[in-house]
Amino acid sequence: MDTTTPDHKNPSRRTCEEAIRRILMTEVLQNGQNNHFKNATDFMEYFEALYPAGPSLLKQVQRAIKAMDMPKDERGYFIINKSKSQLSQDHELTQMLRKTNASFRSLDELEKVFLACEPRYRAYLKQLIEESQSLRTKYVTLVDSSDGLIFYTENKSSLINLLRNLIEA
Repeated sequence: MDTTTPDHKNPSRRTCEEAIRRILMTEVLQNGQNNHFKNATDFMEYFEALYPAGPSLLKQVQRAIKAMDMPKDERGYFIINKSKSQLSQDHELTQMLRKTNASFRSLDELEKVFLACEPRYRAYLKQLIEESQSLRTKYVTLVDSSDGLIFYTENKSSLINLLRNLIEA
């Protein structure tokens, strides 16, 4: 598709946007992130290779960048694969993960224990278990299921023995 006319040598804004997207996506795919493009002049080498150089070409590239409304990272480089709202959400999530000292723990290393209980009492039982001083150190996490609770633990027998003692008390 030819986007130029004899009396208008510059690409359309839409054509510029598509080229900028391709350039930035290639940069991200090759390098993992954008390390080169902060403003319109950084793209000019690519556009000047295809179109006559001049201030009107730069203006068209600037218009395309403005229309794309791309967020920038903390270093000032364009981010092509996220919207401003996604970036804001990611920032908030990052702050909360840091604040809560979040870390990864593989569930493969843990044993599972299913405690069957009546569904109508499950939420209250879970609350009591989470508040229990006796059980607090016996499991890593506790998950609701349709007919009971699932414990993930490092010591299955210790947890089962304590639960059994509580059930039989």
